[in-house]
Amino acid sequence: VILYDHAYGDFTSDAEAAVRRETYGEDLGQSSWMTATEWLGFADRLGVGASSNVLEVGSGSGGPGVYLALQRGCRLTGVDLNEHGVRNSTALAEARGVADRVRFQTVDASRPLPFPDASFDTVMSNDAMCHIKGRGDVLRDWHRVLRPGGRAFFTDALVITGVVSHEEIATRSSIGFYLFVPPGENERALTDAGFTMLSVQDVTQNAADLSRRRHDARARYARELVEREGQENFDGLQRVLMGVHTLSAERRLSRFAYLAEKR
Repeated sequence: VILYDHAYGDFTSDAEAAVRRETYGEDLGQSSWMTATEWLGFADRLGVGASSNVLEVGSGSGGPGVYLALQRGCRLTGVDLNEHGVRNSTALAEARGVADRVRFQTVDASRPLPFPDASFDTVMSNDAMCHIKGRGDVLRDWHRVLRPGGRAFFTDALVITGVVSHEEIATRSSIGFYLFVPPGENERALTDAGFTMLSVQDVTQNAADLSRRRHDARARYARELVEREGQENFDGLQRVLMGVHTLSAERRLSRFAYLAEKR
């Protein structure tokens, strides 16, 4: 099932924009389980301000990163593997007048990041860690690029907290490569990478609510979306969204936010 190429490649289409507005309220260009309020709340917990140099891993369409730079005045570097997303991100930064302090690069975040040691005050990543191989090595590299006292933050919506069937896992992961983890695994990986855990927050409700709202919004714009995606892909993504809603609402798959600090 294709999600990201359509979401990023057709970012400005009327149907995609309408679905985002109806799903999230404030349209940042996101395709995840995050609202604008939650995103700024995450940034505030990290202490992001005008003097901050932020690395966003899994920057997607660029919308959240550009929005953060506009709202908090920070510098931001976004990395993502999807070339459609990076292309859209760069155009968006230029259109919003922040290209002098916001940049985006096509980077495979499972490999060592192309940045010097102690380059950033903060590393942020929303709902992207589940796509990235080699989590232990990845977090050690985050530790490397953070300055001493810098903070790392990520959300993971694929923490298994109940009984999940193989059919449900197959549907949930039909969009692409996914990693499912047991409770405690992310805390262990962060600690092993040299971080001090500061907090773990259950943010599953947003996944339950937004997946249902996105499903219903897409149904209202079915004609336009089917014309672009094809019926098979449209139906497949609708199944994914309802699967996310059911698993999240029943707390069988949970979404947690992890905040840690470089010692």
